[in-house]
Amino acid sequence: MRILMWYLIIINVVTWVTYGLDKWKAKAGKWRIPERTLLLLALIGGSAGALAGMMVFRHKTRKAKFFIGVPVMFVVHCAIVAAAVLR
Repeated sequence: MRILMWYLIIINVVTWVTYGLDKWKAKAGKWRIPERTLLLLALIGGSAGALAGMMVFRHKTRKAKFFIGVPVMFVVHCAIVAAAVLR
């Protein structure tokens, strides 16, 4: 259980930073992080960080695969963690 906790903390911090970095790159006109990478980070457990990054940085909030997909992943991840904790 402790490993799961640390994994989720790390992946969510990394995801949040990545969303912020991509927003900064978008504003600066620099090379961007692929959407596939952003979604993959959310999928592998970083959905809370992705959702926070979307809100804090106001990033990727108009694309359906983000404003629908990330919250759905978040709900699924919450259910998985709840099932693991309540086991």
